[in-house]
Amino acid sequence: MRDPRMTALADVLLRHSVKLAPGEKILIEATDVPTEMVTLLVERAHEIGAQPFTWLKTPAVNRALIKGASEEQMRVQGQWELNLMEQMQAYIGLRGSMNSLEMSDVPDERMKLYREHVWKVVHTGQRVSHTRWVVLRWPTPSMAQQAGMSTSAFEDFYFDVCAGVDYAQMRAAAEPLLQRMERTDKVRILGPGDTDIMFSIKGIPAIPCCGDRNIPDGECYTAPVRDSVNGIIHFNTPTTYNDVPYEDIRLVFLDGKIVEATGSDTEALNKVLDSDEGSRYIGEFALGFNPYINRPMRDILFDEKIAGSLHFTPGNAYEIADNGNRSQIHWDMVLIQTPEKGGGDIFFDGELVRHDGLFVPEELHGLNPENLIKR
Repeated sequence: MRDPRMTALADVLLRHSVKLAPGEKILIEATDVPTEMVTLLVERAHEIGAQPFTWLKTPAVNRALIKGASEEQMRVQGQWELNLMEQMQAYIGLRGSMNSLEMSDVPDERMKLYREHVWKVVHTGQRVSHTRWVVLRWPTPSMAQQAGMSTSAFEDFYFDVCAGVDYAQMRAAAEPLLQRMERTDKVRILGPGDTDIMFSIKGIPAIPCCGDRNIPDGECYTAPVRDSVNGIIHFNTPTTYNDVPYEDIRLVFLDGKIVEATGSDTEALNKVLDSDEGSRYIGEFALGFNPYINRPMRDILFDEKIAGSLHFTPGNAYEIADNGNRSQIHWDMVLIQTPEKGGGDIFFDGELVRHDGLFVPEELHGLNPENLIKR
């Protein structure tokens, strides 16, 4: 008998997230995901009258491919995957991993080849801008361990977070925040220690994410005017990039550019930020508000949605909320501003809009956890 939670999640992905229609082609890309879930998505897509295509991947195989790849091989891989993606109207990416650090020993120059010739071409260039897409993690013992939970307890948490949210209610509650962000010029962020950063978001669209890009979801993002960022931001949430762990990242900005970057692995951090010219500029600024996610677990699809958090992203900007910054990297770094994490304030044009992780203006109260959790 199928797990009814899987059925509910499949329906959220196909009907709410990508809004799959009859006759459309959808690519279901699954990495270390039970065949039961992939089969369920295929069957549900057929019931809608769509044409599902599948690609099943394994991290260990991906590691072997990238670790030994030449530039020519990565270029061919990118063009091959691009040809497939160009034929799709929708995409679901389910990403599981039995070892969250599987790629940690792949040389940086090999990862750079992959990012430049595959990820940038296929996903940043085609999938993000030209398909209706959603990506999500799949619960594994490795994820449960990172979250400090048993496998069973983590699976319960996962399905509550992913399929337990009323995304229609969340989208309605996010509308006033969208409107407020789109009429805002100056943003100021204050936090514990030396976090004090200012920038402009004037003229750049704000995009609410309420189940139609990521599952779990719960954020509203835009981008800073590229050269407007000045000050210091000190992140209090562990992160990973290319399966390398980092903590205590502190960035100093001058006229938009990261001029100083330190952290638990300062050398590796700066190596990533030197990937290209755009990697030292910010491509995204977002506020997180998923009420079921209240602690970090080193998985960005969860951590960037933490209620009371924000993320600030060195690297590529999304074309839908574009400040013109282009880069092969897009690294969401998270600052949690709840009282347990030291608190903090966010001001829009001098008005306090969030204090210690809770929205202050009455019109934004619908995004506070007590109003988004299902009763």
